[in-house]
Amino acid sequence: MKFLRLSLLSFFCLLSVTNTIFAQKQTPTLGIASSLSQDSLVYAAGFKVVTESVKKMLSPALSDEEFKENLKKIKAAKCKVLTCNVFFPADIKIAGPNVDEAKVLAYAEGVLSRAKKAGVKYIVLGSSGARSIPTDYDVNKAKSDFVKLCKKLGEIAGKHQVLVVLENLQSSETNFLNTLKSAAEIVRGVNHPNFKLNADIFHMMREGELPKEIIAAGDVIAFVEVAEKETRSLPGVKGDDFKPYLTALKQINYKGYLFIEGSVKNASVEIPAAFKYLSAQINEVYLGK
Repeated sequence: MKFLRLSLLSFFCLLSVTNTIFAQKQTPTLGIASSLSQDSLVYAAGFKVVTESVKKMLSPALSDEEFKENLKKIKAAKCKVLTCNVFFPADIKIAGPNVDEAKVLAYAEGVLSRAKKAGVKYIVLGSSGARSIPTDYDVNKAKSDFVKLCKKLGEIAGKHQVLVVLENLQSSETNFLNTLKSAAEIVRGVNHPNFKLNADIFHMMREGELPKEIIAAGDVIAFVEVAEKETRSLPGVKGDDFKPYLTALKQINYKGYLFIEGSVKNASVEIPAAFKYLSAQINEVYLGK
């Protein structure tokens, strides 16, 4: 009888673990943009993957010794540094009339080769300053030239087994590619397996884009970011409802990474709360819970 009770207990424990794993596979995996200095707090909150910055972790401007120290920090961290953002600094132009292609590609080679060594799988191409164009510049030419450049970025990324994801950015940050729709057009023009789309829901909301644009861009979306609309706060601070956008993600069968990228005032409170708040909305949409 004792053996039977133990067997039943083991069975239900296994069933619970299996259900948890199954649920995780059916929903996007949550990550957060956060410094490794907050690694323990972020991990305890439930996050297992984080975004750091290219400038801080991978930039060619870092010496070999500085990069080696970063590698030690990455290896020792509880959370995996899955992605780095702000690919290009503002002084390396990637769109418009002042692009030095050789400089851009050399910089990209440095970043992406280090990303491979660090185990970073995604590089977010937002880079508002680097991609802004003169107000009187031909937008169609800017797009055409940008597609050509991004094809070459995709080739470098492929060589280093990294995925570059182009981010839609609100018009208050840049005047080039402000909507998910326009960014998706670039990605389709590039047509490279290592150059895909980052659907940033925060910027979508700021530009008044509806969830249906996620469905329209579903074939090229490989990464998603989110924050609350009013002050770019973490989910749960203002109580934003992301379920319409999550429903669109479910409709395109998106089960990749969903990263929170927002401003934080009280990390010890807001980071754990954000994980719980957004997880609840994801589970309601994806699992009906």
